[in-house]
Amino acid sequence: MSESKPLTIWIVSGEESGDQLGAKLMRSLKARLGAERLRFGGVGGHAMAKEGLNSLFPLEDIAVMGISAVIARLPAILKRIRMTADAVVAAKPDMLVIIDSPDFTHRVAKAVRRRAPQIPIVDYVSPSVWAWRPGRAPKMRAYVDHLLALLPFEPEAHRRLGGPPTTYVGHPLIERLDEIRPAPGDRQHVAGRPLNLLVLPGSRGSEVSRLMEPFGAALALLRERSPHPFTVTIPAVSHLADEIRTRAENWSVKPRIVEGEAAKWAAFRQADAALAASGTVTLELGLSGVPMVVAYRVSKIEEVLKYLIKAPSIVLTNLVLGENVIPELIQWDCTPEKLADSLLPLLGDTPERQRQIDAFRKLDDLMRIGDEAPSERAARIVEEMLSSKGKA
Repeated sequence: MSESKPLTIWIVSGEESGDQLGAKLMRSLKARLGAERLRFGGVGGHAMAKEGLNSLFPLEDIAVMGISAVIARLPAILKRIRMTADAVVAAKPDMLVIIDSPDFTHRVAKAVRRRAPQIPIVDYVSPSVWAWRPGRAPKMRAYVDHLLALLPFEPEAHRRLGGPPTTYVGHPLIERLDEIRPAPGDRQHVAGRPLNLLVLPGSRGSEVSRLMEPFGAALALLRERSPHPFTVTIPAVSHLADEIRTRAENWSVKPRIVEGEAAKWAAFRQADAALAASGTVTLELGLSGVPMVVAYRVSKIEEVLKYLIKAPSIVLTNLVLGENVIPELIQWDCTPEKLADSLLPLLGDTPERQRQIDAFRKLDDLMRIGDEAPSERAARIVEEMLSSKGKA
């Protein structure tokens, strides 16, 4: 890259997790290429702003989850898609990086590819083509030049489905194992002491509203059936903490509710078992070595879509392991009775508990990427792509 001409990279994210990934990517790119030689534009939140991004608009304008919420906000989201694509085309960046949130970012990428096909486009975080709508994979080749995957099985999934060239760059959780895991000897044997049970009802309001009632009833049944006394901790995301407290008021088993990342990881390190909503938290628990039961409920509209799901599991840890070691209770199976029945063996020294613990020990090897941090590997691939285009 010429010393006199700065390199312009646009990064477009659609929600907080993408903002965090974008910020780390920006930091790693500055370390590799020099902060003074880079110019950033795009859409992001507070984390990317700290790295120097002046976002086109607040991330909250588009950070909506779930089909019903997207439909309700559709006109505003479509306006933001057009605005973002217009800005990218006008800026003529050396590269566009889209991060997760495919309902927003992929529409931006398609519009940019139609109007400015010379701009290389990298997609950071694969959509779940391996779970449902696999036809998206080959369609992505038209507007994604390279895909950076967070999960180790995704490159093979895209190769099989005809998706774009894909590289596994590692999950950001790999960088946080010291926070997630107890120190050697800290997690005691489960026999002969009160146990610590984590309850994780989700990070979205819709998840909390659907899962808190069956979770509370399951804990009541578990207390009746388990010979082992236990306490319950709920690590709550800040914007849902009050709702979780309100919904837990009627629980017969009173939980301790903690907020903030430090308190969350402390609870993980002390946990003996967990009841969790499906999502990234299942990978967090697996890497921490916490046996779990996973549950999920969706709206009636979303329930129809389950018939399109092709994956053998909805639990990320199961998918990474390639075997369904974690019980998953979805929709009509998500009942207090079934949740309690599945949790009970995890509160003792049982084959069910040991099977999960043994399986979790394989995760490090399956997710290893060498000496690079995930954001560093992602930045290296971006730099290599720019070099191949004669831009770096």
